[in-house]
Amino acid sequence: MKITILTLFPEMFTPLFASIVGRAVREGKLSIEVVNLRDYTEDKHLKCDDYPFGGGAGMVMMAQPVGSAIEAVDPDHRARRIYLSPKGKTFRQEQVFSLVEEEHLVLLCGHYEGVDQRAIDLFIDEELSIGDYVLTGGELPAMVVVDCVSRYVDGVLSPQSLVQESFSENLLEYPQYTRPVEYRGLTVPEVLRSGNHAAIDKWRREQALAVTKKNRPDLLQEEER
Repeated sequence: MKITILTLFPEMFTPLFASIVGRAVREGKLSIEVVNLRDYTEDKHLKCDDYPFGGGAGMVMMAQPVGSAIEAVDPDHRARRIYLSPKGKTFRQEQVFSLVEEEHLVLLCGHYEGVDQRAIDLFIDEELSIGDYVLTGGELPAMVVVDCVSRYVDGVLSPQSLVQESFSENLLEYPQYTRPVEYRGLTVPEVLRSGNHAAIDKWRREQALAVTKKNRPDLLQEEER
C-alpha cells in the first residue's frame, strides 16, 4: 500500500517514521510519501492561502496548489482521495477495513479556515473527521488514519495482534495484565493464571462487555439495532 500525504507542514510527520509504522516503511511493507503543497503553488512567494470571499476571520487554502499537487501524485485518479476535515464523516473502525483494500490513499491536510470548496469538489472523493472537535489542521487526523490503516497491511503486525482488540464485535478490549503477579496490593485475576483457556475466554468476554457498558454504551446500542 502507498499513502501520500499532502500538507503545508511536512515536518509534523516525523513521528510516523518511528515505531511500528516506521519499521513497516523501512521493511518495504508500506510506502508513505509526505508532499509539501508549497512545491506546487504558482505563487512566486510560495503562498498557498488567501482571504475568504465574503469576509470572515482567517485564511483559506487556495484551490490551485491543492489541485496541482493531487494531479501530480495521482494523475489517473486511481487513488482514494480523502480530505481530513471536521465537516467529514466520523472515522470509524469499520472504515479501516475498507481503506486497507486500496492500493493508494491520498490524504489532504487542511489548515487555517479550510480549503477552497472547488478543490474539494474537483479532486476529493470523501471527507473524514476523527471526532467532534476542531484542530488547527488536518495533520494529526492524517496521522491517526495512517496509523489505523497501517496496522492491517499484510506483515505490519502479527495476525494474533489484530484479534479480540477494541471495536472488534463492537466491544472495547478487556483489561490486560503482565508480571509481576502483585503490584502495590493489586493482583492479577486468578483466572488468568489458571491455564483454563475456556474460563479465560469467558472472563475476557464478560470484562469486555463491562468495559463497553461503562465507557461506550452507545456501541452496545448500535449492536442491538
